[in-house]
Amino acid sequence: MTNQSNSVPAENIESLIRTIRGQKVILDNDLSRVFGVPAKRLNEQVKRNRERFPADFMFQLNREEAEAILRSRSQIATLNRGQNIKYLPYAFTENGAIMAANVLNSPQAVRMSVFVVRAFVKMREILAGTKELARQLKALEAQLTARLDVHEAAIVDVLQRIMRLLDPPPEPEPPRRQIGFHAKPEGESGGSGKGRKR
Repeated sequence: MTNQSNSVPAENIESLIRTIRGQKVILDNDLSRVFGVPAKRLNEQVKRNRERFPADFMFQLNREEAEAILRSRSQIATLNRGQNIKYLPYAFTENGAIMAANVLNSPQAVRMSVFVVRAFVKMREILAGTKELARQLKALEAQLTARLDVHEAAIVDVLQRIMRLLDPPPEPEPPRRQIGFHAKPEGESGGSGKGRKR
């Protein structure tokens, strides 16, 4: 018995993949819709085959993560007073989704597992492209900053020269003759300097 009415078209699988704890994952409810089985059956099979799902294949969300997912799905999807999340969902990585298809062993799960892999690969390529773009932008920023520093230094130098031309430093004043009586050191004047002739 498959859940055909709620199954997800292959082209929409990418929209179900999200990043949680730094990993690209698909939640158990979404994965069960992709594989055309009830979420309860998927979780039963996972629990029966727990040894096939190590931590890097699947992990269970904590309450905060589950509530954040619930809020992100709809702006008005909030829990009413007294309501709780019935169970904490599982998140499957790419390898975990393939393993889930293997343990379910339904024809639709096997068919759809190919599309799930393609969706994860495409998301990985997008992420790699984003990282490369970020690296290129950082290099461009460094290059522009270096150029701006050179230009900024040149502009500051030009402005300083203009300011010196507009407001040159004062020229030193010529020596002035001092006012008043001056005692000249001996031997400087032509006479003895003692008394005047009358």
